[in-house]
Formats: sequence, structure tokens, C-alpha cells
Amino acid sequence: MASVDVVDETFLAVPPGVVAAAFSVPSSWRSFWPDLELSVYADRGDEGLRWTVGGALVGTMEVWLEPMLDGTLLHYFLRADPPTGAFSPRDALREVQRRQLAAKSVALGLKLTLEDGRPAGCPPAG
Repeated sequence: MASVDVVDETFLAVPPGVVAAAFSVPSSWRSFWPDLELSVYADRGDEGLRWTVGGALVGTMEVWLEPMLDGTLLHYFLRADPPTGAFSPRDALREVQRRQLAAKSVALGLKLTLEDGRPAGCPPAG
């Protein structure tokens, strides 16, 4: 069976608690991952969340928030299979690429929103 295994990292120039708050509201998950049904199995506070995944894929997903410099390194992991049957190698590659783009879209969307226009290399306001 060809599986989906996605890993992504993005630096956000905000503290881990700010990033954690963006993931803490279950209703936001549907906007990030509209075809996945998520159930938290480990809420690690400012260090992130771990979910079991159902819906379009079945497996596990994690957002790990690592303090780094004056911000957060957002690590994203998705390990899953189709709910029935198996992906062909070609379909698995397409699904991995689609999920990679979706993961980066979520991370960059949060970066844009949470950094609120903070210029690169400048300290946070206040």
C-alpha cells in the first residue's frame, strides 16, 4: 500500500503560545483540513497537538511547535492511508504533493496573519 507521508517546517516570528492558540479551536481545523476528521489524542499546549485522522485519509497528524530564536518553528507531520483500498504509486505521489502544498498554505497563511506585517529581522512591536 502506498501511503501519504508529509513533513513540513515553517518559521513564524511569534511565540509558540500564539501559534498554539491558532490551532486550539476545533472549528478552525475544518478550514485548514476540510476533508479530514480530526480527534485530538495529545494536547501538548504550547508544544502543539496530535490527532488521529479520519475522512479522506486514515492515520495520524501532528503540529509540533518548537521555540526558536524569537519565534516558533512550526513542524507539521501527516502519516496516513486511504480509508479503503490503496493508492497506486502514482496516486500516492499526487496526494503527497497536494498535501504538501496544503500544509505550506496553512503555515504561510498563519505566518501572514500572526506576524501582522512584522518586517523580517525586526523585533516584535511593544
